[in-house]
Amino acid sequence: MTIKMKQVFKEKVDKGDTWPQILHHNYEKYGDSRIAIRYKHNGIWRPYSWKDYYINVKRLALGLLSLGFGSGDKVLIIGDNAPQWYYAELATQANHGVSVGLYSDLTPLEIKYIAQNSEARFAIVEDQEQVDKLLQIKDELPFLKKIIYWNYKGLARYDNLILVGYREVLHLGENYEQEHLGAFEENLKTGSADDICALVYTSGTTGVPKGAVHTYKTMKASSDWFLHLDPWYENDNVVPSLPPAWITEQWIAIGCHLLSAAILNFFEKPETQQQDTREIGPNVIFYGARLWENQASEVQSRILEADVIKRLAFRFLMPIGYKMAGFKYRKEKLSLLWRTLYALANIVLFRPLRDSLGLSNARICCNSGAMLSPEAFRFYHALNLPLKSLYGTTEGGALSGAKNDDIRLETVGPVQNGAEVKITDKGELIYRQPGIFIGYYKDPDKTAEVLKDGWFYSGDSGFVREDGHIVFKDRLKDIVDLSNGDKLAPQFIESRLRFCPYIKDAWVLAGTQRAYASAIIVINYGSVGQWAGQRGIAYRTFAELSQKPEVYQLVKSYIDRINQDLPAGIRVKKYVNLHKEFDPEESELTRTRKLRRAFLEDRYHELILAIYNNKTEVPIEVEVKAQNGKARTMKNTIRINSVEGDD
Repeated sequence: MTIKMKQVFKEKVDKGDTWPQILHHNYEKYGDSRIAIRYKHNGIWRPYSWKDYYINVKRLALGLLSLGFGSGDKVLIIGDNAPQWYYAELATQANHGVSVGLYSDLTPLEIKYIAQNSEARFAIVEDQEQVDKLLQIKDELPFLKKIIYWNYKGLARYDNLILVGYREVLHLGENYEQEHLGAFEENLKTGSADDICALVYTSGTTGVPKGAVHTYKTMKASSDWFLHLDPWYENDNVVPSLPPAWITEQWIAIGCHLLSAAILNFFEKPETQQQDTREIGPNVIFYGARLWENQASEVQSRILEADVIKRLAFRFLMPIGYKMAGFKYRKEKLSLLWRTLYALANIVLFRPLRDSLGLSNARICCNSGAMLSPEAFRFYHALNLPLKSLYGTTEGGALSGAKNDDIRLETVGPVQNGAEVKITDKGELIYRQPGIFIGYYKDPDKTAEVLKDGWFYSGDSGFVREDGHIVFKDRLKDIVDLSNGDKLAPQFIESRLRFCPYIKDAWVLAGTQRAYASAIIVINYGSVGQWAGQRGIAYRTFAELSQKPEVYQLVKSYIDRINQDLPAGIRVKKYVNLHKEFDPEESELTRTRKLRRAFLEDRYHELILAIYNNKTEVPIEVEVKAQNGKARTMKNTIRINSVEGDD
């Protein structure tokens, strides 16, 4: 079996040097005989074969050429996950162009920055919303030549020469092919591994996003490694959670998909993701930490609201799952008693839970972007899901991950083959390997800060254990030296707080000028609202509910649990329930829902001062900007509570 899998993998990685070349290989091998993509539209799963995939890419590429596309041109791609997103990227690359993926919820100002920085000449977007954003800023984008949209709803009466529909571009491509026979195929042949294929912009946690320049060689290095880590098969179903604006989806949904010929499945809309995922039952799951944590929290919320029998089943059977997970970590042999108990628990509880999450067929489950809390990690392993954390960065490529039989709770796995890793005197993780980016686009100074003599300086704190596994702590700049001499990694405490079903987000404050750690909590409005309703606690708004004394006590009970497992010097001593959710639209979070700490420190400066000046409440005003640029001011009084003793 092992020899066969190696032979299959060798065949898959010898398909070509570029993504369009590998697509052409799959088209010639499978044609109409195998499904490449499924897309749920209007409640119906619509299959697209490898021939469909190839023909769409070819016609779109030729249509772009007819519109004046030139080698090296940059193309903005904006929209939710859909086949057209992937056609747009590969069509761009087939023409020796460079894709620039953007999240669909970016504001016009955010789009303008990236469009100007990348000097994009074309934009391929999903719908009227994205068209409106670009039309709002097009006069400030001198390079932008055409905006192509694939969803026509609401755009019939738009009259602007810069706009053109996706179907019209495909038709232009058909006509162009008749006059330029073999143009597409010739472009495919002349592509090379060293060609620049994508600008992947960083999330901008510390400032404006930077465009990481990647070639096919650097992208393919990470995709190849993922396929060596765990074998993928042609009949595997994959459900990407985000479009390939994120580097992990570039590796997985573009690279691994093409190399393995597995099937990509796109849910209809974000609101139906869990139900659509359940219908597909994917074999391969790659989620960010926030999504894994949110799912685990939602399960706990549902159990809290369930009937007595289900709550008792969860209470008595989950410990069996945790015990079994412990046996697996330690690689201990199972007794007949424990095998029998787990088989019963699996039928009654674990299998239904896996099915409800769409994970009934999951064979490869990976977390990336941030470390999961130990509680969330153990929860999934108790359900017998082989969840593991990987480590990689937009600039440095994929570095580490464990095989399913070598997962460790507290690590991000061993270093991949061929990579070299060092830990600097400051505790910074640096490495070199084939997947490292070329540099930041038009920013040699920033490039020189992170690329030195072939080594990528990650900015992350971590160390390598004796068994070769890497332990990731936090961003180096976020590791806090407390006034008492202790060191605190905020992400560790924040992830544990988010595991609570009543807490949606958490921001831990600390520093050399601060005598103790504090937490700013964002409650989970849905689960806290139901909890309050069951207890007859009246409220009208999020802000009002968040400040209820009973809700403060509820949050405190979970902080107390977490503090019990922390050294005394880094325990959370004070906390507040924020009157609103953190919002990427207000620049409080990145689009991958990472905290923008420097921005938050500035925005909530008065609140932080009040916490550390021993005040019990503080009036707060926050300016909130809508997408249209209009601003309004929110006024609230926020309570500041101490964790020690009852308030």
